[in-house]
Amino acid sequence: QVLLMGKSGAGKTSMRSIIFANYIARDTRRLGATSKNFNHTFMGSAAKKTHLFSIADNVDVEHTHVRFLGLVLNLWDCGGQEAFMENYFASQRDNIFRNVEVLIYVFDVESREIERDMHYYQTCLEAILQNSPNAKIFCLIHKMDLVQDDQRDIVFGAREDELVRLSKPLECTCFKTSIWDETLYKAWSSIMYQLIPNVQELESNLARFLEIINADEGKCVLLFEKATFLVISHNERRAHKDIHRFEKISNIIKQFKLSCSKVAATFNSMEVRNSQFAAFIEMFTSNTYVMVIMSDTSIPSELTLINIRNARKHFEKLEKLDRNRLDTGRQ
Repeated sequence: QVLLMGKSGAGKTSMRSIIFANYIARDTRRLGATSKNFNHTFMGSAAKKTHLFSIADNVDVEHTHVRFLGLVLNLWDCGGQEAFMENYFASQRDNIFRNVEVLIYVFDVESREIERDMHYYQTCLEAILQNSPNAKIFCLIHKMDLVQDDQRDIVFGAREDELVRLSKPLECTCFKTSIWDETLYKAWSSIMYQLIPNVQELESNLARFLEIINADEGKCVLLFEKATFLVISHNERRAHKDIHRFEKISNIIKQFKLSCSKVAATFNSMEVRNSQFAAFIEMFTSNTYVMVIMSDTSIPSELTLINIRNARKHFEKLEKLDRNRLDTGRQ
């Protein structure tokens, strides 16, 4: 269970719609608050089923079954109106906060009620500590695009220090986010990464794949989750100055996929080539896409595609093994 909380208007439903329902940022303006008077049905492939339910008087939660790497996550988007928040903690504490794997708490960076925001956050942590003490805690300082460029790191750093202090004895990880740039993808990729079973095994196999294709210093391989196109793993031979480049790729390809769907076309693969590099994006396993970047443009495309096809069988086996392990664990 993934719990998404924060004050009404903080941007929870908008970011969820972008990540899991193929919305673009400008389309989120027509979304309403998560409340009894609002019922929103996702159209994207990541969120297959959603419904709004009231677990008590004046307590509404939008419950979505989100598919990620073949897993079905229960995502609870809790309405942030003050009356709802009070009831979560007073009468529905056990229902809301039991069996939580991940808590994502969203803060509006321009909120004028910071003390109240922090009070609700701390009360939420108390409920987590009581009912789900092993839950992972993430705080998103959202709408950072509204802060001047030269002030963003300062504002975020101060808020992060305060949240880390208030979260003790629990640990929290903070991200600065905006629906208008790649920071949202960076945050959600990092969060979903925590939910991937046997991620170290996946990464070691990805590194081995890079070696098998005779990697030089300029090569890189990335693995994207199929429905959300979030980066779930990567391996590269040389550091790059743009630390957000992978999330930018996620955003670009996801928008391209959306454009394809609008003309009843399906995105399957892509090759981009110039004098500096050749990049290949291919369907990999049933739940992933792979991107391979080659600095040696003299290598024929078909050779790279053959290597991808041969590696596909191995990674499909790994994915199936992970699912079997999870099924066994549930039993």
